[in-house]
Amino acid sequence: MFKNARFYRLEAPFGANAAELEARLAGRRFRPCRPVETWTLGWSAPLGEDTAALVHGVGGCLLFCARKQERLLPSAAVSEALDERVADIETAESRDLGRPERRRLRDQIIAEMLPQAFTRSRRTLGYVDTEAGWLVIDAASEKQADEVVSLLRETLDTLPARPASPARGPSGILTAWLLSNEAPTDFIPGDACELRDAQERSSVVRCSGQDLGSEEILTHLRAGKEVVKLALEWDERLSFVLADDLSLRRLRVGDALLEEVDDGNDDPAARLDAEFAIMALQMRELITRLDALFGLAGEDSPDA
Repeated sequence: MFKNARFYRLEAPFGANAAELEARLAGRRFRPCRPVETWTLGWSAPLGEDTAALVHGVGGCLLFCARKQERLLPSAAVSEALDERVADIETAESRDLGRPERRRLRDQIIAEMLPQAFTRSRRTLGYVDTEAGWLVIDAASEKQADEVVSLLRETLDTLPARPASPARGPSGILTAWLLSNEAPTDFIPGDACELRDAQERSSVVRCSGQDLGSEEILTHLRAGKEVVKLALEWDERLSFVLADDLSLRRLRVGDALLEEVDDGNDDPAARLDAEFAIMALQMRELITRLDALFGLAGEDSPDA
């Protein structure tokens, strides 16, 4: 269900239940772009367009979905049309067009081309864990996640949430795991990582399908490179790539847990419901574990 995860700590209890959150999101329900709009952003059904509910609640977690639609207007096409129109005007009037006129022409061309432009939609899932006090967004980039958080904040009028801010540097801890081959017993390093020189940030080594305990990897680490991304499996329940900002990529639920979903769930919405119930519970426990290791809320706590 979720392929990525970015964490935001709620600084106050989330005061809305599923019905109350549904009512608020309904005021910003997604609608398609109008002819002259470049993009729109609103709330959509998290269990699929065949369902109506904007919020799905399971075990104290409220699942929602933001949908963004954009009109695809290639800049090359706009530039080509602008050059043709400028050339026609300059030839007809025997003069050069200045920058203000070119800008007005460009705006005019965009307004003319937008209604015929194709559209593209992107859905971004997220959920609020009202019991643990975390907001989780399925976004590969910080910009995409912040866009959804901003929309939620605007919809609710207030949302006291801030990104996870580790008290202890993840890069140093992940580097020590590989150097000493002593990662916690519930975390098993995978076969992929990204290493970066602490002094020369442009010096990056990306490894995939390799033994991370090999002499080649250890040589890079001894030379001063640090782990900024590391593939991990946690307790045979979740696998992911953990980054130094504590975001998760390539998130996947373990096969044993997925077997519970595969048993008799032919309905897509029912399957999504089952997947979310399993994933949200595992994520709650994983966040607790990451908090113990790194201090996600920015508060130093003893290692677990």
